[in-house]
Amino acid sequence: MTLLGIFQWLQSTEVATALRESSWVYPIVMATHLTGMALFGGMILISDMRLLGLVMRGSSVSDVINGLRPWKHFGLLLTATCGIFLALSKAEFYYHNPFFWAKMAFFLLVIIHALVFRNSVYRNTAAIDRAAVIPMNAKVAACLSLALWLGIVSFGRLIGYYEIKP
Repeated sequence: MTLLGIFQWLQSTEVATALRESSWVYPIVMATHLTGMALFGGMILISDMRLLGLVMRGSSVSDVINGLRPWKHFGLLLTATCGIFLALSKAEFYYHNPFFWAKMAFFLLVIIHALVFRNSVYRNTAAIDRAAVIPMNAKVAACLSLALWLGIVSFGRLIGYYEIKP
């Protein structure tokens, strides 16, 4: 089975069809997806801006990063779950959409970013707090995070403007 065939099969499942054809469920899932993005994105923005030393200077990096982590996880859960349902409902459209694939590429880069900086920055905030100045690797991690998430949001928004030419 080809990748297109898999996408077509996913779109034809009962769940995807019911979601796509519902006049109430699809908008609710979309609104929940956007709510999760606002929550998750806001927490990412605050965390990265703190790592850059631009906001919440009166609070330790550890307090900010660790305090926002549960909210980030909840926002990510909402966003990812709803995003999967939205993608399933129109899977064939997404297969042909270059902005969808760009968004997925950025997601891959975010995962790589998280793996690269997890131990040195995100799980090592006590060392950042002890440093006289915020270490350069933390600032690089924050800048990359902001750029990658901006790419994801931008490409995600562009998905809706793509039209398949007959």
